[in-house]
Amino acid sequence: MPINETISQYSDWSFESAFTIYVLAFIMLIAQYASVKATAVQAKELVGSGAPVAAAGVPGRVVQAPKRPLSERLAGMGYALLVLALILHVSAVVLRGFATHRFPLGNMYEFVTMATAAAALTSIVLLRKKTMRPMIVFVLAPILVLMFLAATKLYADAAPVVPALRSYWLPIHVTIVSVGSGILLVSGVASLLFLLRIRQPAGEESGSFWGKFASRLPDAQSLDRLAYKTTIIAFPLFGAGVILGAIWAEAAWGRFWGWDPKETMSFITWIIYAAYLHARATSGWRNTRAAWINVGGFTAMLFNLFIINMVVSGLHSYAGLT
Repeated sequence: MPINETISQYSDWSFESAFTIYVLAFIMLIAQYASVKATAVQAKELVGSGAPVAAAGVPGRVVQAPKRPLSERLAGMGYALLVLALILHVSAVVLRGFATHRFPLGNMYEFVTMATAAAALTSIVLLRKKTMRPMIVFVLAPILVLMFLAATKLYADAAPVVPALRSYWLPIHVTIVSVGSGILLVSGVASLLFLLRIRQPAGEESGSFWGKFASRLPDAQSLDRLAYKTTIIAFPLFGAGVILGAIWAEAAWGRFWGWDPKETMSFITWIIYAAYLHARATSGWRNTRAAWINVGGFTAMLFNLFIINMVVSGLHSYAGLT
């Protein structure tokens, strides 16, 4: 069937609109992150200044409800914008599928679009608590970078997929891998922030820039739990994606495994995440050592996505770059 150019244009507009709103949310969340300490200091100053405090239960006394801190208002607006951007983001994926009359995961642009949508959804669901919302800005940063690369360097016009991808395995295998990759992005960022936060214990703030920066993050234990929780969810998904890819390879190329660069790097990445989960459960490795292994898995995943697909020649070199 011919490509529906009108729906394809709507998909591109949805993607661009989502990116713009993500940027606005990012700006608000940065402002919120910067205002957290200022709000706390202001509250202490009001208490210590001897300002009169209305007594409860006094007849005729009108007690004004305290205004919400600026940081909370900015966080609320930023979070609402994130939800709106995610709706447009998912719409871009769905419209791309209708435009091409296939599952929209046939090239690097579509894969990154799906993976970043999964990362954004994971952030909205798992970081909705006030104590964890400061982390959203750090997850949103790589999402914006990946979306920018998708819209510029990786963009491919809506078109039929290459013959090797015309299979019912496409929506099964690639969806699982892309969703798992998006969740692992959140895990990798959580471990990076954990390594930074553990150098600055909760309740302490040094005069250095990094000390002030780290003191506004969620506590180290919460970041470590988030990294572990997201990896527990994504690890079986990524592993299932590797196994299903091998089954698809047997149907398409007549062998389950051929040590193709993409297959090999995917397996290595899966092994690194298995090592992280093992280290996380091993005494003496639970803190910084396990976190560094998780960061290594995140790096391997990015290497597999960009270098293997775009630089190394192999059976998976069909990124559709323009």
